[in-house]
Amino acid sequence: MVAPAYRTADATVSAYNAAAVTLSDSTELLPTRALYIGGDGDLKVTMAYGAEVTFVGLNAGSILPIQVLKCWETDSTATNIVALY
Repeated sequence: MVAPAYRTADATVSAYNAAAVTLSDSTELLPTRALYIGGDGDLKVTMAYGAEVTFVGLNAGSILPIQVLKCWETDSTATNIVALY
């Protein structure tokens, strides 16, 4: 059995790729290593293990070292988000 991406040892190393995130209530991402927040606001995400959580009051320029599968449009006001892989 192959371990999910978020459970592998290399999920702890630095990012090797990046992509702009379009907030969506339906589109899933590949599991991220982190998210870069370009513009202030709140961000609702689905974590790699399935929990939904809203990070409130994020500052522009922040890097969240979290593994997520989805960045929701609903309840999110942060902008210019970049997924780090």
